[in-house]
Formats: sequence, C-alpha cells, structure tokens
Amino acid sequence: MATLTIFTPAYNRSHTIGRTYASLCRQTCKDFCWLIIDDGSTDNTKELVDCWINEGIVDITYIYQQNQGMHGAHNTAYRNIETPLNTCIDSDDYMPDDAVEKILSCWRTYGNNNVAGIVGLDVTQDGAIIGTKFPEGLTTTTLQGFYQAGGKGDKKIVYRTDIIKQYPEYPLFEGEKYVGLAYKYMLIDQDYELITLNEPLVIVEYQLDGSSFNMFKQYWKNPRGFAFFRKAEMLTAKSLKRKLQVCTHYVSSCIISRNWHFLQESPLKLLTLLCIPSGIALFLLIRHKVKNDAKMQLKK
Repeated sequence: MATLTIFTPAYNRSHTIGRTYASLCRQTCKDFCWLIIDDGSTDNTKELVDCWINEGIVDITYIYQQNQGMHGAHNTAYRNIETPLNTCIDSDDYMPDDAVEKILSCWRTYGNNNVAGIVGLDVTQDGAIIGTKFPEGLTTTTLQGFYQAGGKGDKKIVYRTDIIKQYPEYPLFEGEKYVGLAYKYMLIDQDYELITLNEPLVIVEYQLDGSSFNMFKQYWKNPRGFAFFRKAEMLTAKSLKRKLQVCTHYVSSCIISRNWHFLQESPLKLLTLLCIPSGIALFLLIRHKVKNDAKMQLKK
C-alpha cells in the first residue's frame, strides 16, 4: 500500500485536470496513489481518466457521484482513503515535481502521533508564495494559530488519515453545494498541531468560475451551509473581533435562508444579538452584489 493518497475532486474540469495528471507523472517519488472524485461532471473527465488508468503510469482510483459540491466530494474521498497520509490537490492545480518526495521525507523525519500532519506552502505559477512563509523557528502550528499571529494566504495541508476520519463529515443541505472545508480543520486545530514545511507543495491557479472569485454568490446560494459553518467557528474563534465578524456573517446567512430562529440556535446568543444590525447590513450588501452581478451577466 502507498503511503500518501492525493485526492482530487473534479467537476467539469477536463480542460485543467490533465495538468494535474502530468505533474503526478513527473513526481520524483512514486509512493502515492491518486483518488479522483468526479462530482457529477458532464464533460469528458471520465474518458480522460480511463485513458490515464490504461497508461498505468499512476495508480488511479476513479469514483463518480452525483454533484454534491466540494465538501461532498471530500466526504467521499475520506471514506475511501486507506493510506496513512492524504492531501487534496484541486483539479485546476498541480504539484511541483518533488512535492511527494518532500512530504514523505518530512513525515519520516518529524512525523509522530502528537501531530495531525504537515502544512506546506501554496505558490503561483511564477513561483511566488501565496501569503507568507512560516516564521523561522516555528516547527509546529495550528492553522488558527498561524493566521492569528499574522500569517496570510492559502496553505496546503497533508493530514493523517486516521485523524481526519475521527471528525464529523461535512453536512449536506438540500439545494446547496457549499460548506467551508475549514470546518474539519477548525475541529482538528483544537486537538492537534501540524508540522510546518516551508516548501511549495502545490501550484495554484484560481479559476474565474471557482469559489474564490464568487464568494458573494456562494453566500447567497448556500446560506444554511454558511450558517452551519459560522456556528462552528463561534466556538473555535479566539479573539472577540473574530467572534463579532462570525456572528455578523451568521446573521446575514440566516436572513438569506429566512431562518428566524437564528438567535435561539446561536452558540453565542448575546454577541449574535449585538450583531443583528451589522448582519442586516451585510445581508443588504450581499443582495446588492448578487443582483448587480446578475445584471452585468444579462448585459453580456
């Protein structure tokens, strides 16, 4: 059995996932397998993957499911991973040629039962680090601890499979396709730290139709998923400032979903009450942004 599973949720990304595959073919260490979760694609993703399986260069497992969103694809991946370590590489991203080698070398040197895995760097195609590196001398950290100390930018996490399976799955809400992946990460942060690796593990290219470029639309289309996430974050956020921000977002999401019992359901009732005015303001902003974007699309 391989040591690392690289899993890739894919939804109509046949035009980019070939680059992901090519990077896996080039890996200097072959101690990994690739798990593709096809989340309801209607393009030729399956045909591409069938060809790659027949090539036999990379050990590939392909699973097709009806579209559930990124978090639903992660649920399916975690149910099917059997290797000690796992990491997600999105279908529009790819890995440096020595990424697997660096991951496994780091784990063999520093891995132990007291940590949940490894956290490394994301870089752009020109090699620029997204956000900030880990401070010199910082050997382990939680994600929340890193960002609270001023760290910035997306980071690539390699989790122990036995650890991530201990925590609840992402919930699925009918008619919605988004729950923040950080839900699990926040829970794990309460119990474990991650080994820091100041090396690039993934090369990213944010797509115009990806969630990073469409957050206001995501807020509007997936309010119950966001409200769920905000309630979890209320219990894990450390600073008062962050708690107020989370409560504001929670109120706005509940207004969008017309959940008028939000105050009773909030883990932080007093702060949520105080954030009702700012939550209404955020709701109005989101509604304005979504309507304005829709008008712009009609003009094209």
